[in-house]
Amino acid sequence: MPILRIKDVRDMSSEERKEKIVELRTELARLRTMVKAGGSVDNPSRIRELRKTIARILTIETEERQTKEKKR
Repeated sequence: MPILRIKDVRDMSSEERKEKIVELRTELARLRTMVKAGGSVDNPSRIRELRKTIARILTIETEERQTKEKKR
């Protein structure tokens, strides 16, 4: 199950998306550090979910930026 649905991401403002990306990247870095240190992660699939969610947000940001440029 994704952390955020695409519909939810599209409803966010650009600032909210940037804040969410920072939050998700922080969590991803924490989980990767735990794995590198030899610790066990409760939910290893969470790393994949985080990566995919970050990519979704960045894709939507790029799409919106491109549509704004085309309207000019």
